[in-house]
Amino acid sequence: MMAQLQQEKERLNLAPKKFNLWIFLFTSFMLFMAFTSGFIVYTGMGKGHELNIQLPNLFIYSTAVILLSSATMFMATKAAKGLQFTKQRAFLWATMILGVIFFVLQVFAWGQLVDMRAFLINPNASISFVYVMTGAHLLHIFAGLVLLINSLRKSYRSTPQVMNVYSMDISSIFWHFVDIIWIYLYVFLLLNQR
Repeated sequence: MMAQLQQEKERLNLAPKKFNLWIFLFTSFMLFMAFTSGFIVYTGMGKGHELNIQLPNLFIYSTAVILLSSATMFMATKAAKGLQFTKQRAFLWATMILGVIFFVLQVFAWGQLVDMRAFLINPNASISFVYVMTGAHLLHIFAGLVLLINSLRKSYRSTPQVMNVYSMDISSIFWHFVDIIWIYLYVFLLLNQR
């Protein structure tokens, strides 16, 4: 009975923290909307302001990687809720590895942009927007990887199940958010390239 009361108390204490995550995600969403709105206003100013480059091919591969990572994150969360801790850890490791691969592919995509002579600082700010939007997204990927490491660490310890599931929920919500934001950014940039 005492254990149940303690778990219920922990669950109630975690609700405001999850609400804070939703506020942060809304703020991040608004940041990316501001970037894309700024891009639209800038490119609408006339000739010479459009995104006059082809997006790096690595963006396609990184999109596939992040979609796959979303599936492995879903499986990790499902395993945690089903008390399948070995599966939870395996899928968390897979999600982290895919997240790192995504990060590396994005950095190499910047290298492809540089090879196309599309530098961060240039007379056409639409190209700079590509760096800013993908860079801000990479910061969110880094934060997501930190959350994944925290969830993985808790899965190896004898963490109470309510805390394990809470950690997985927070990581999952954040990770799916960065996946959705990337899909949005990629489609947005695809529609606005020359």
